[in-house]
Amino acid sequence: MTLHPPPVLAGHRLVVVDVEGNGQQPPEIVEIALLPLDQDKPTTVEDLRTWLVRPARPITALVTRKVHGITETDVAGSPPWGDVAGQVSAVVDGAVVVAHNASVEHRVLGAHLPTWQPPLVLDTLRLAKAVWPTLPGGYGLDNLITSAGLTPPGESAAGLRRHRAGYDAWMTAALLIALVEHGDLGWEQLTEAGRLPGSGPTDTEGGLW
Repeated sequence: MTLHPPPVLAGHRLVVVDVEGNGQQPPEIVEIALLPLDQDKPTTVEDLRTWLVRPARPITALVTRKVHGITETDVAGSPPWGDVAGQVSAVVDGAVVVAHNASVEHRVLGAHLPTWQPPLVLDTLRLAKAVWPTLPGGYGLDNLITSAGLTPPGESAAGLRRHRAGYDAWMTAALLIALVEHGDLGWEQLTEAGRLPGSGPTDTEGGLW
């Protein structure tokens, strides 16, 4: 499967991010997916990078059962966060970050990478509300996938299973492209509608930076 980032993204380095946590407070990452979007070429599942991470505290049974399905056994042989942090940082540093309900990714990843300061965070949930302000069924990722007529990748494609980090990152990228095209958005319109408050060089709302 391939995605074709629209021309409006030209000149901007974007990385779609999704994290899954262990259900503890504060949460620890047990899986992270990063998908760079390059307007100069199609994006394929081979561009998707995912890491399973062994947290210091156990994964709660509730989050395993109701959210991502990742168990202690799944991460038993995985590296701790400290062993993958440098690889993750190398991909996201300096990039515009895209996520669905992006305040979660921003907060959790920021706690794991204390010096990370993205130039801009785009939230596809906020963007969807701007493009489809009266959408029936709400703005959860599953409903938006259906409403946008997006085709999820098969589970055999790079192990992309529903509600895992790789699946959510891939579908968030597809949703971003659909919203840009449906709304016929330019870069300024995209950033105005989708920008997470507090992110970006001209907005200090919320004191995040």
